[in-house]
Amino acid sequence: VIQGYILTLLDGGLEDPDINRKYLEKTEKSINRMITIVKDLETISRLEHGVLTLQQTNFDIFQVSTDIVESLEDRARKKGIKIVFKEGSNKKTMVHADPDRIRQVITNLIVNAINYGKEKGYVRIAFYDMEENIMIEIKDDGIGISEEHLPRLFERFYRVDKSRSMQSGGTGLGLAIVKHIIEAHKQTINIRSSSGVGTTIAFTLKKKN
Repeated sequence: VIQGYILTLLDGGLEDPDINRKYLEKTEKSINRMITIVKDLETISRLEHGVLTLQQTNFDIFQVSTDIVESLEDRARKKGIKIVFKEGSNKKTMVHADPDRIRQVITNLIVNAINYGKEKGYVRIAFYDMEENIMIEIKDDGIGISEEHLPRLFERFYRVDKSRSMQSGGTGLGLAIVKHIIEAHKQTINIRSSSGVGTTIAFTLKKKN
C-alpha cells in the first residue's frame, strides 16, 4: 500500500496539490500502522520467549478501569456507546498483577467492544470475586461473532471480517497479545459471543497478596 502511494506521487502526483498532501497523509497512516504491527509482534515474541518480565504489584483494578474509561469516552461518544460498570462493581477491588500490562489488556478489550459495538449500545465492565481470583468481564451488545470463529479469535492476524477489521484500524494482533499477557500471569481468559447479540470476554487475575 505504501509503495502504491509513493509510486503515484513519483508518477506526477507530487506536482498536483490536490493529490500530494492526500497521498502523503495516507502514507503516514500506513507507516504508523506498520510501526504498530512491528511493536505488537515484538511484544508477542517477548512474551512467548519469557523475555518480557512482568512487574507485578498490588493495585486497584477498578481505579485502573475508571482511568481507561475516561480516556476512551470521546471514542465511545462518537458512536453513542455508554461504558458502564455493573452494579456492585464500582468499588475498590485489589488484584496482584502487572498494572501496565493489564491496562493494555483492558484498553484493547474496550476498544474492540466500541469498534464492533452497535450505535447507541453499551459496554459493561464487571468484577466478580472468585475466592483466590478476581474475574474481570467486559460485555457489549454489538454485532457479535458466530460460533465457528470463536476458537480462532486469539490467533495472530485472524479476522472474522477482513474489511470490517481494516476499517477499524486494528492490526489483528490485539487479542493475541491479550491472551499472552493473561497467560503470562498464569491466569485464564475466555470468550462468549453470538451473532447479533453481543460479546463477553472474561479473564481472571490473582487477588492481592
